[in-house]
Amino acid sequence: MTDGVAFLERMLSIPSPSGQEDALATYLAEQMAALGFQSHRDEVGNVIGAVGDPGARRKIVLLGHMDTVPGLVPVRREGNRLYGRGAVDAKGPLAAFVLAAARVASRRKGAQVVVIGAVEEEIHGRGAHHLAETMAAPDCVIIGEPSDWQGITIGYKGMLSVTYRLVRPTSHSAGQETSPAQKAVAFWNRLAALAEALNGGQSPRFHSLDPALREIQTYKDGLQERVEMAIGLRLPPGSDVPALQRQMRSWCNGAELAFPYSEPPFQAEKNTHLVRAMLRAIRGRGGRPRFKLKSGTSDMNVVGPAWGCPIVAYGPGDSTLDHTPEEHVEIDEFGRGTEVLVEALKLLIA
Repeated sequence: MTDGVAFLERMLSIPSPSGQEDALATYLAEQMAALGFQSHRDEVGNVIGAVGDPGARRKIVLLGHMDTVPGLVPVRREGNRLYGRGAVDAKGPLAAFVLAAARVASRRKGAQVVVIGAVEEEIHGRGAHHLAETMAAPDCVIIGEPSDWQGITIGYKGMLSVTYRLVRPTSHSAGQETSPAQKAVAFWNRLAALAEALNGGQSPRFHSLDPALREIQTYKDGLQERVEMAIGLRLPPGSDVPALQRQMRSWCNGAELAFPYSEPPFQAEKNTHLVRAMLRAIRGRGGRPRFKLKSGTSDMNVVGPAWGCPIVAYGPGDSTLDHTPEEHVEIDEFGRGTEVLVEALKLLIA
């Protein structure tokens, strides 16, 4: 795995926050071409590399993403650990996809493996939405997200973003007027209480409605005072989003309420040829496979319902390190995850 680790290390050394993936995309396309892929970039900047039979009816898509959240994590090796922004989310899984696909490239005619490095997954999945609209449904899809090498992710919660803005003439703090900041806090408290009531205090996390107050800011200029608040809602399966939006609008009390982005929750089927191949591959490497349901979102939420084919998310790495200052992947874990992907692809194209 020495060359594979060096490949990942180089990917980590190229910063690629959402919207700034060009340098990494150039490097990735070059490396894919050197490994025998037919590679190009599409209209929105996704890197697409294909190996195998170009006329094949069976296409296996490995969909990762090139972008990361902001924040510099110095790239370094410390013992068995490789640190860097994206080591887990999700350059590690994407690097494993490229390496695994290259190793099975010429095994058989009649199948093609397509590896995609998508853009802007971290800010509403621009690359995945383009693929869902323009690419025909493949035979099956593996999404590149950390699951640890023995885990298979089959579901992600949905997401609804909420913005709240209220502007009022400035009033004296000793008066009877309720300030915009107080009204915003009251709105948040009602939403938190609703989530607690719906969850009943007993629901597993995947089946709970989870609101998070992302940001709140207040402003005064002597004539007006205003408050702006950003909230993220993690949605469980079965969420009635229109009803939830109507409920929040009934509480806004003159504020401007908007819902700039949403993704529905998605859960994949377990009884598919893709899942069976992943289970066999993990067991074949001595692992004990387990299914996972995630409380975040991924490109599975976008392409899963659009393509309607067997789908899982898989990749080396500990997802609790996503977006953190300590983001790193165990080098042994990266190797095992890559080997699992090689074995799964062999089974899928046999």
